[in-house]
Amino acid sequence: MKDKIVEKREKEKQMIKEMISLYCRKNHHTDTLCDECKSLLDYAHLRIAHCPFMETKTFCNNCKVHCYQKEKREQIKTVMRFSGPRMLMYHPIMVLRHMYLSWKEKKK
Repeated sequence: MKDKIVEKREKEKQMIKEMISLYCRKNHHTDTLCDECKSLLDYAHLRIAHCPFMETKTFCNNCKVHCYQKEKREQIKTVMRFSGPRMLMYHPIMVLRHMYLSWKEKKK
């Protein structure tokens, strides 16, 4: 069971990394993450690493408790609104998996 949780954390970290990287590349026109996006990624990874609900939840947007600080929550929403639709072009398998798991969670 513990291995599944570790794997789940890693997949969530990878998804957020890809979304922030795409956002930064397209909006800040850099090949590597700018300081602002790097800070947001570090913060997101920290929140994922310390999430007490990882065993039962699918993704942060489905969680009842929002542990992000208000400013960081707004930043991540901006990133997700931008990157979400574009991820289909860059990481279609990752997006389809995410959509399926979200749909399955909402169906519960």
